[in-house]
Amino acid sequence: MTIKEKRKDSTSKTRRTKKRQHRPAFLIGVAGGTGSGKTTLTRNILDAIGEGMTVMQHDWYYRDRSDVDPQERDSINYDHPKALETGLLVRHLKALQQGRKVKAPLYNFVTHTRMEGGRAISPTPVIIVEGILIFADPKLADLFDLKIFVQTESDLRLLRRLQRDMKERGRSFESAVTQYLDTVRPMHEMFVEPSKQAADIIVPASSPNQKAIKMIVDMIKRRMDKYSNR
Repeated sequence: MTIKEKRKDSTSKTRRTKKRQHRPAFLIGVAGGTGSGKTTLTRNILDAIGEGMTVMQHDWYYRDRSDVDPQERDSINYDHPKALETGLLVRHLKALQQGRKVKAPLYNFVTHTRMEGGRAISPTPVIIVEGILIFADPKLADLFDLKIFVQTESDLRLLRRLQRDMKERGRSFESAVTQYLDTVRPMHEMFVEPSKQAADIIVPASSPNQKAIKMIVDMIKRRMDKYSNR
């Protein structure tokens, strides 16, 4: 082999190595109203797949309200798309697809502020993003290779929302109900429900839907096989 041929072969190997290092992840969006069962569906998928997946939450990207008087923070509409820094999530997902690590925000739902540090997220073959509003923003929705909307009856979603807010986010029953009536339900009707039209798959979640889960898992496994064979 001549020197010129060796250089050409070396360049070709370098290009192939770089190509392997920058395989785009398979991005899955799991949307649905508050308390619809998004996390349960995601957990079922994770249990079936195992390794090679990352789960991110749109809720991590709530805007920092440390510059707002603490007494005024509760009056902010946190169910409107503008309450979230979706542009930062978009940039993070694009970086992960390019093989770069990112640091997602740490959000305190009691004080409505971001905490110091962040969550270190590394690229994986499959990334799932959960959130009620992830299909409401076209710039974010267009990134997903597979869009899943979890459909659940409103009374069941309400009960789950109340339980979560009181147990995990330090809210009283009265404040949780007030928020649901004042912002959660109106914003669901204005943004969440219409965004269902962007979904590739709508999963009824009132009862375990094993057929839908199996179909989704099979799609993911096929993608992961392609990913590992590149």
